[in-house]
Amino acid sequence: MGAKGEETRARLVAATRQLIEAQGYYGTGLNQVLAESGAPRGSLYFHFPEGKDQLVAQALAEAGRDVALLIAGMTGGELSAAEVVRGLLDAFGERMEQSGYAKGCPLATVALETAAGHEELRRVCESAYAEWQGALADRLVRDGRDRGSADAAAGSALALVEGALLLARVQHSRLPLEQAARAVDLLLA
Repeated sequence: MGAKGEETRARLVAATRQLIEAQGYYGTGLNQVLAESGAPRGSLYFHFPEGKDQLVAQALAEAGRDVALLIAGMTGGELSAAEVVRGLLDAFGERMEQSGYAKGCPLATVALETAAGHEELRRVCESAYAEWQGALADRLVRDGRDRGSADAAAGSALALVEGALLLARVQHSRLPLEQAARAVDLLLA
């Protein structure tokens, strides 16, 4: 595929990422994706012959990798696991405020909508969440925890982040994120 084809594909995925995070899977139509991306209809089906689910799966996978890279950047340094989670809360909080509380976690809206009925999308979300949790657990192991305790604490911290993001979006306030940050200090101390 040439550079122009890659650029068109990237625009389709980027537009999908933006739309599904704010509107969800069911609230986002392919016509919206085409309008937002400026791509011709034929390009959509050329790059994503399986249609919307294939496009959304790619968008979710890329969003998951971006968050994984953010976490990896923080866990590779001197930050403690609690500082990493607070950094993640801050990053998500900034995105949320900048979007007028329309966005939070780039996976959560679609994950909630599709977990029971779209196996491929559920697996993509599961994989991304597992990667995030694994990176946090690895940091906790380096901080001195045993693997079992680290996995449980990382899972709890991730659940805390996701719950705080949901509450922050509903309340249009960063207060739940601030409360979660304090709870993370206790959980991961």
